[in-house]
Amino acid sequence: MFCKIFLKYFLCFCNFFIFAQKLYKQKGFQSKMNFIKKLVDGKGDEMAHLQFQKFSRGEFQNRAIIESKLSKEKYTINTTPEFANEMVYIVAKKLGKEKAQVTGSIITTSDLEGKIDFKSKKQFQGVKNYSISGEMNGEEILDLLSKFPKAFFGLSFSTKDTVLKIKPKMPKSGKPSTKGEAVPKPDFCKMVTTDKEIGKSFIFETETFSKVKINHKFVIEKIVIPEELKNEKNFAIVREKSLREGKIIRVATIDDKESVKEINFKI
Repeated sequence: MFCKIFLKYFLCFCNFFIFAQKLYKQKGFQSKMNFIKKLVDGKGDEMAHLQFQKFSRGEFQNRAIIESKLSKEKYTINTTPEFANEMVYIVAKKLGKEKAQVTGSIITTSDLEGKIDFKSKKQFQGVKNYSISGEMNGEEILDLLSKFPKAFFGLSFSTKDTVLKIKPKMPKSGKPSTKGEAVPKPDFCKMVTTDKEIGKSFIFETETFSKVKINHKFVIEKIVIPEELKNEKNFAIVREKSLREGKIIRVATIDDKESVKEINFKI
């Protein structure tokens, strides 16, 4: 009888262990995705949703621009600010429990005093810029990203195979623009990595290239208000939690050869 009970629980443990391993691998792969790749794979999450909260219906040019070079299995990825928080998440996830020297700024309307160790604070019209310089481990950074998802994390730090540099200031354009402006230069975020999964999440058209430039146009066709918000009086809550439905037009110039891809999404 004892042997049968032991065998039963042992098999349950084995099944759970196999499931946990699969879940861990899935999460690890997800952690190396940016919001564009998530939408391509139909795996949008809260971080992807936050990217579109400020958009109304319309067409929005020159978004999420990427320039990349690949040399000797090393990816150099330069982007506009849209990718900043997810880049911080990706590198912090790789860092895990290990510590790294972290510099830069966390910019938010929230009060972070007593919640983070900062060197100085500047404030203008309710927006606070907390200057960061010190050692942190990856889990501490992930915890801050989870608690303050609307903050802007302009942080720079490294792991063994990945170096991240983000400008420690708020991006200039807080609102989406449509037409008539110059194409932004992708020099706000820079990541250098030999991690192929990260590289392929930014440039998924091909595995071999010398240089790539990618531009996106966001086409918001519908604002979908969830049923539970139909009677909500607070417009700000409705705007934030409503879903945006439309498509992303991705124009990639890979070694001087252009390709166009349409990505349908509802997030």
